[in-house]
Amino acid sequence: MITKDINNSAPQKTQIYTKTSESVQLGFLLAIVGGFLDAYTFICRGEVFANAQTGNIVLVGIELTKGDFVQALTAFFPILAFIVGVLVAERLRDVNFSSPSFITGAERIILIIEIIVLIIIGFIPNTVPHIFTTVPISFVSSVQISCFRKLVDSPYCTTMCTGNLRSACQSAYIAFTRKDKKSITTTIRYGIIIFSFLAGACIGGILTLQVGVKSIWFAALILIFSLCLYIIDERRFSNNTSVN
Repeated sequence: MITKDINNSAPQKTQIYTKTSESVQLGFLLAIVGGFLDAYTFICRGEVFANAQTGNIVLVGIELTKGDFVQALTAFFPILAFIVGVLVAERLRDVNFSSPSFITGAERIILIIEIIVLIIIGFIPNTVPHIFTTVPISFVSSVQISCFRKLVDSPYCTTMCTGNLRSACQSAYIAFTRKDKKSITTTIRYGIIIFSFLAGACIGGILTLQVGVKSIWFAALILIFSLCLYIIDERRFSNNTSVN
């Protein structure tokens, strides 16, 4: 795809992804999971949003000022799980995965961990205290945020939309005011991620109301599809290399 830079008359190639972890296709699937998990935890796991920790930090502050240290500790556990998830993801990213086998690579290991955790959560009945499910989901959200944070050439998040919405508005403004074709492409990409998150929330709401706690297996299925993208891309890139 060829575009022209507004500050340079020379033609310029619009960057396309060279890693599966940065692809719009993967971002689309992961954003569906992000929206699904928020709807799932709100409807059947204690009316909380386990993906973002801003609310939990606020709750810790509120409960501490009220002197309710037990509730403050309860709100702190998902934050702790989130921190652990970041550390786990960063550690995996530091490891040098040189083998081309199916389960190697930090991103794929992260997806496998997420799938296993979500499948286990589907077996936990709603009678169990919600902290036993919201904490693992916070961990899953954390490793996903930490590992998948670049959409082609732009930063983004698959489990919350505030930053994506801000970036989409900024790129849309630049596209409109400066007639910048690259910003148009960036805006469309962010729009896809935001729409996917919304779609995931809608699907999560419907399935959770209809199926209950086991509906989370839908999110695990989407992550399995995400894992399959790596196999597809490996074959596609390998074939392109062979042709070239």
